[in-house]
Amino acid sequence: MTAILITGGAGFIGANFVRYWRDHAPDDEIVVLDALTYAGNRESLDGVEGAELIVGDIRDYDRVLDLLTGRGIDRIVHFAAESHVDRSIHGPDAFVDTNVVGTLSLLKAAKQAWLDDGDGRPHRFHHVSTDEVYGTLGPEDPGFSETTPYAPNSPYSASKAGSDHLVRAYHHTYGLDVTTSNCSNNYGPFQYPEKLIPLFIINALHGRNLPIYGDGQQRRDWLHVEDHCRAIALVLEQGRAGEVYNVGGGAELPNLGVIEEICRAVDEAFAADPGLCEAFPEAPAANGDASVSLKTHVTDRPGHDRRYAIDCAKITDELGYAPQRDFAAALDETVRWYLDNAAWWRAIQAKSD
Repeated sequence: MTAILITGGAGFIGANFVRYWRDHAPDDEIVVLDALTYAGNRESLDGVEGAELIVGDIRDYDRVLDLLTGRGIDRIVHFAAESHVDRSIHGPDAFVDTNVVGTLSLLKAAKQAWLDDGDGRPHRFHHVSTDEVYGTLGPEDPGFSETTPYAPNSPYSASKAGSDHLVRAYHHTYGLDVTTSNCSNNYGPFQYPEKLIPLFIINALHGRNLPIYGDGQQRRDWLHVEDHCRAIALVLEQGRAGEVYNVGGGAELPNLGVIEEICRAVDEAFAADPGLCEAFPEAPAANGDASVSLKTHVTDRPGHDRRYAIDCAKITDELGYAPQRDFAAALDETVRWYLDNAAWWRAIQAKSD
């Protein structure tokens, strides 16, 4: 039996990966390190057998080092990060502190445990990053590849770019076995309600406006979190040390189109399940109206990237990755998950009020 440390494992993608890894590697010891800030939730790990949650900060070098040495951990999957662009615009300091300083602290502890004091056994530090480090694309530009120059345009993406460079440096300078994956926009269960898809689902259920930045034609490549977890597992187990792998979902859509799909899925769910009208009486769909009536255009946010797209050729050719989830079907499942798990997101909203 071996042990894996998953940082940020009580957040959205992290919690889904914990669940995926428990099914994928049932004999592994799973240690989750999460500071349980606003976006981390114990409840997201409910029902996962044998995953130990340790409440702690990735910047706590001594604690991380004790975990790595005391538990015999030989792999880290690093999700822990501040990740909301709007928050980074209003408060960039926390993003640099967590994403850059926190990643550096983790790397230092890993180097100490695995190289300086280690016994030479295989190890791996996998760093989860974002396509936003590459900046924005023009309408006809090819998708981001692993050789696309970095051009971050928000404090969030700049802080992730900094962490990516540190991970690379620890491989080339010290020989630490690292890999990095840069993913497109994720969606699926357990996503914190500030992100577009869960926010608009919940707003539609409460009859609240659906605020659309600018003209709503910003394009994103949508990646179901289950596909992302499969890709991370492939890179963790088979990826080449020091390499970067871009992960996309093969569903490049304008934000306005995604919002209209959310409205369609909500309306169809109400039509198929009359009981939802009683559970969510403020929803337009509960009163025979269309959820799209809630669409409201608002001023675009500063520095808003126009288009992201991912070229997955490298991870496909080397590791056999391909997204398996169809966007429309998976979005329907995601809407249904939020309908069926209202207690989860209502508890989060109650904590933030």
